Amino acid sequence: MFATTMVAEKANPIFNRPLQKKTNLPKSNAWVAYHRPNPHARLRLFCFPYAGGGASVYRTWVNNLLPDVDVMPVQYPGREGRISEEHVTNPDALADAALEGLASYFDRPFAFFGHSMGARLAFDITRRLQEQKREMPAQLFISGCRAPRIPDPEPPIHELPEKEFIDELRIYNGTPKSVLENDELMTLYMPTLRADFGLCASHPLLQPEPLLSCPMSIYGGLQDHKLPKKELEAWRAYTQETFLLRMFPGDHFFIHSGQDLVLRILCRELAQLAQTT
Repeated sequence: MFATTMVAEKANPIFNRPLQKKTNLPKSNAWVAYHRPNPHARLRLFCFPYAGGGASVYRTWVNNLLPDVDVMPVQYPGREGRISEEHVTNPDALADAALEGLASYFDRPFAFFGHSMGARLAFDITRRLQEQKREMPAQLFISGCRAPRIPDPEPPIHELPEKEFIDELRIYNGTPKSVLENDELMTLYMPTLRADFGLCASHPLLQPEPLLSCPMSIYGGLQDHKLPKKELEAWRAYTQETFLLRMFPGDHFFIHSGQDLVLRILCRELAQLAQTT
């Protein structure tokens, strides 16, 4: 099933059947940050950050999604609490490492949400789960990311000289102006930004087959001029299950500029999902 929705409605879904099952989670895991364990959650939502971002991108989501959803912000090596680790610059290596690091949390129904680079990582992990005949996500939420078979029409930027690289970051509108104009902060963030944009540039093109056996929801920004709607619609070919495309007001980082609306709609989808898992 395929649907395209212009999002403008409000929703206030509530789970009415709390899960009583308890679970044994690892006491610490470098791949998850800002997590508040909820042993009664009926669904876990793993949230994968975009290029240059860390788990803190989703820190506020922990308190703003449904109480029966266990929000798991994913932390990549080389940033925030893992700043001492080497960046992973190979997309296959990152997917393999993330899958191994997160596998202990797949002991109850779960879903993936990823934005931009994080969306592609969530997709790559989902494909591996299917290939290995393991438990699949109940839903795959892809946000701000073109379908894997469509090449990026823009040339790579990660090897540009510093001034030109920063100019490109301004166009993307994902790095605060206060950071771009602060030499000390840029010295700190530059290795992560270059590593992540290099990783994005090295993603292989992937055809739809084999089709995923999980539903997909695609989120996009109406004013995201680098990512036209047709490149989001192309995700439809990657699943044999339900497919839904939602367009939100905003540019590539609509998940920040329109966070309240995004979370309202996401809560509604998670509530419906939890009723079937």
